[in-house]
Amino acid sequence: MKPTVLVVEDENALVTLLKYNLEAEGFDVVEALDGEKGLLVLSERTVDLVVLDWMLPNLSGIEVCRRIRRRPETRNIPIIMLTARGEEADRVRGLNAGADDYLPKPFSYKELIARIHAVLRRIRPALEEETLRFHDVEMNMATHRVMREDRSVKLGPTEFRLLRHLMENPGRVFARHQLIDAVWGHDVYVDERTVDVHIRRLRKELNAEGETDLIRTVRSAGYSLDAPEVTA
Repeated sequence: MKPTVLVVEDENALVTLLKYNLEAEGFDVVEALDGEKGLLVLSERTVDLVVLDWMLPNLSGIEVCRRIRRRPETRNIPIIMLTARGEEADRVRGLNAGADDYLPKPFSYKELIARIHAVLRRIRPALEEETLRFHDVEMNMATHRVMREDRSVKLGPTEFRLLRHLMENPGRVFARHQLIDAVWGHDVYVDERTVDVHIRRLRKELNAEGETDLIRTVRSAGYSLDAPEVTA
């Protein structure tokens, strides 16, 4: 699956150029022309990184950044801020609000893409690798093989995509509609109860007798992939 980048920027010409360059680099791109629309997109879709303009109408990029960090379902999404402000105090303010990186305008598209890859490697290394690992589970995307310790885990295509998405976002809680968007696609109608059915199938294959269940059900919220707690 291609990483998805949300671009929150109010200049249409810049959005067009960002979309062109990011898609040429292999990213899926979602657009929002103001901060409130950006927050709405994040509540409806799963994205891997946000490119966020500081100077937005109505709701500033700084406030959008703060709100993203306050929401449990979005707080771990990496954010790169774009701004015409170049003073050190402004950079510090943006980083303190929760941004992972900061790029002053005008900027090179090659530099932006390099910074996106750097942030993803640092924060979400799974997106840059062919093999995903979590606890004692290993997933090879090239061969579509899943191993838990020395045991081969046989998964159907949907369960494989579901586990892959969870392994790319360990610890992050996903609502059922977010999993539908990420695994089935946002243009496909899937009943939310279908997610529960596939989670049960995934659990059955992933967890042999005596093995810890790595999939956590969060009441009234959704599901996440969590390592077992270690008790003294």
